[in-house]
Amino acid sequence: MAVFLVTYDLNRETVRPDIVGKIRTTWNWARLSESSYAVEAASADGVYETLKPILDSNDDLFVIPLKKPYRGWGAKEVHDWLANKLTY
Repeated sequence: MAVFLVTYDLNRETVRPDIVGKIRTTWNWARLSESSYAVEAASADGVYETLKPILDSNDDLFVIPLKKPYRGWGAKEVHDWLANKLTY
């Protein structure tokens, strides 16, 4: 299975959609930052099509493939997850 960066920006929300809940219950994931996750999924299209309906038209959503090598600074468990899941 491939790994994708899911990054989003919820703009002008009066009621925040539960995008985090959807990510956490749908895929194997690692949280990279407040609004960025790495998710293990079959395709970028599938991730996008799952998340897009819960967002407003003024929100931003990008789904980008992740591969080794990578560089980062953060929690050990995130580095371990990426090291085990990402491929070249």
